Amino acid sequence: MICLMSRRELKTKAKELAKRYGYLPYMIERYLSLWGQEETLRFLSACEKPIRTAIRVNPLRNDASSTVESLERKGVGLEKIHWLQYGYYSDFKGYSPGSLIEYMLGYYYIQGVPSMTTVEVLDPKPDDIVADLAAAPGGKTTHLAQLMDNSGLVIAVEQDKSRLSSLKSNILRCGVTNAIVLRGDARKIDQTSLEPTKILLDAPCSGEGLIPLDPSRKTSKSMADIRYCATRQDELLDSAIRRLAVGGEIVYATCSIAPEENEYVIDDILRKYPEIRVVPIDIEFGSPGYPNPYGVQLDDSLKHARRFLPHLHGTEGFFMCKMKKGG
Repeated sequence: MICLMSRRELKTKAKELAKRYGYLPYMIERYLSLWGQEETLRFLSACEKPIRTAIRVNPLRNDASSTVESLERKGVGLEKIHWLQYGYYSDFKGYSPGSLIEYMLGYYYIQGVPSMTTVEVLDPKPDDIVADLAAAPGGKTTHLAQLMDNSGLVIAVEQDKSRLSSLKSNILRCGVTNAIVLRGDARKIDQTSLEPTKILLDAPCSGEGLIPLDPSRKTSKSMADIRYCATRQDELLDSAIRRLAVGGEIVYATCSIAPEENEYVIDDILRKYPEIRVVPIDIEFGSPGYPNPYGVQLDDSLKHARRFLPHLHGTEGFFMCKMKKGG
């Protein structure tokens, strides 16, 4: 995990690769520091390739096997994702994934593999009170409701007014009846009387893991943007921890691969709240978190967090960590 290049060699190589692949040099410097040259090259090459489309079939609207059969009759190629109960890699062979009647009826949801995995990791039960913070456009909200069989309660919190319509539309399309939508800043959830038994925080981030889907992110964010995001993420997670019920669980996730937005944020929370601990994820996917990114020693339990990376797992870059409060 520690780069063996000298500082001068690191900067020279970073400039060379940044020019070749179209990145800002500081980004390549960080990759080289994390992974070394060989793995960095594999990562950069993988980011030039498209990510496979994935869907989640939705038994709230239609029997899952019937939906699979219906799609296959139309020539859609489906490959089960082994660690996801309802997830499939999907080849629509010329169709737009959102153009089929099955989509319009809510029989399936187009959703990234890491996004589906966060909900499976949280593992909501029918009697849970679950807060989905930064909930739009609703993929995770509807997935939570699905796993809860429309029982219990899902509180979908979203601050951006322009995104509320997509959130509410997807809730209705997918047949969700156990969710309520709250518009507000999730950083202020600690000022409410809510006491969720489980919380899903897919925090707003720099989106550094989305480069395979959006190449403009190679140059759209500075180190200052990453620091800004990390500060906001720390505030969101801090507020969520305060409201989480004792014995409750929280999954923190981002579509960023930056340790500054992930391990560093959680390490800060672990230092601040002794009652919070990272718990192992019992689903086999991804690779372990980084307890010593850039040679900085953080809490060793961060190895229990999980990462998706394009060159290792064929998905967009993503991070997730499951924590428990006391109990």
